[in-house]
Amino acid sequence: MADRATANLPAKDMDATAHFYARLGFTAGFKDDGWMILNRRALELEFFPYRDLDPSLSSFSACLRVDDLDALYAAFQKAGLPSDCWSIPRLTAPKLEDFGLRMFALIDPNGSLLRCIGNPNTGDAEV
Repeated sequence: MADRATANLPAKDMDATAHFYARLGFTAGFKDDGWMILNRRALELEFFPYRDLDPSLSSFSACLRVDDLDALYAAFQKAGLPSDCWSIPRLTAPKLEDFGLRMFALIDPNGSLLRCIGNPNTGDAEV
């Protein structure tokens, strides 16, 4: 297995978080009362319980770097999330960022920001 790192994010309600991410194509690789690991092919997110979390004040975040940003966005769009600037959860449209890569953002029900970034040299970067 290659070296890797996984994001550790809070979950106000582990079952609700698992249900939300299932709508985005993630499945539970492990789940008990104190920890949860969700997978969507090579993408992996780990969650810990944080029952007093205020999603509107959360500063938790992670980056998901993918070769096909448009396919991931299309899959996430199927969840029917709002795209405005205030809703929690919400999904923004992909755009080219100042740093030269395309990105979209997902805010989950816990207020965590997932920056979904297209890998360079896969058509998702400005050349």
